[in-house]
Amino acid sequence: MKAWWVEHPGSISREPSPLVLGERAVPVPGPHELLVRVTACGVCRTDLHLTEGDLAPRRPQVVPGHEIVGVVQSTGAAVSRFVPGDRVGIAWLQRADGECRFCRNDHENLCLSPTFTGWDVDGGYAEYAVGNEAFCYALPPELDDEHAAPLLCAGIIGYRALRRAQLPAGGRLGIYGFGASAHITAQVATHEGATVHVLTRSENARRLALELGAASARDAYDDPPEPLDAAILFAPVGDLVPVALSALDRGGTLAIAGIHLTDIPTLNYEAHLFQERSVRSVTANTRRDGIELLALAVPMHLRIETQAYDLASAADALRDLAADKVTGAAVMLP
Repeated sequence: MKAWWVEHPGSISREPSPLVLGERAVPVPGPHELLVRVTACGVCRTDLHLTEGDLAPRRPQVVPGHEIVGVVQSTGAAVSRFVPGDRVGIAWLQRADGECRFCRNDHENLCLSPTFTGWDVDGGYAEYAVGNEAFCYALPPELDDEHAAPLLCAGIIGYRALRRAQLPAGGRLGIYGFGASAHITAQVATHEGATVHVLTRSENARRLALELGAASARDAYDDPPEPLDAAILFAPVGDLVPVALSALDRGGTLAIAGIHLTDIPTLNYEAHLFQERSVRSVTANTRRDGIELLALAVPMHLRIETQAYDLASAADALRDLAADKVTGAAVMLP
């Protein structure tokens, strides 16, 4: 099968490219696994971090991609939830051990020995991928492959970040950065009655934010038009942490959604943290997050803005993402 893998992590704009296209054997599913023919794979910023070395690969020549939609081709001997022909989604969390203290307390996203798609095991930048049955999602038929794929990480992580931000009912939410995850999260928050203010450097993203119902859209370093009850930082830019904290009202919470963040400047206690302002990180996702989001997506009529690429153009998709040329979510299709 055709597949891309990370040969030597480095800048996606360099030559030779750190991402290489070649031939791999079709994977064989284990007893609890599904072999899936990939019909769509979202291009996530985490894939870019992995390719460029911000996120160190867990195995040599790993195939990126963890927003996978596909059709089950075959199953391991112990599989009972899915059969060949079913359409499924494979997300970032490939497996949790189910035994550690975090898994036992319903925090499988904090598992002590997790496995991640496109990091520990090969992902969806390929014609076929393998998923753990217990961590695969049945997808609503109303969502086509292209628009379902971004929900499997961008959507899930944004949904978890929104919950971690502890936004009160009818509250004022600031969103810093407005890519794949943020444009989905903004719609969920608006649907639930929030006033959403978007702060991002991209003019195209600001325009999209207003189309999707944001009350305002300004540059990332601007002040929002009113104090915020909560904020979510999607841009992997540590410089924005004090900016977002300064915009919070008393008792507000900042949730940082990315797996990678550049260094945070020195914080001033009185200006940034006093009056019970809080900072929270977001680590992976639980299956419950994915199930809840997928249940919301259809009745909410979520608008998923996508930019399509074919599999042969995976490196181009990552280059466009690095250059902020993608509005919404990039998705690879066969």
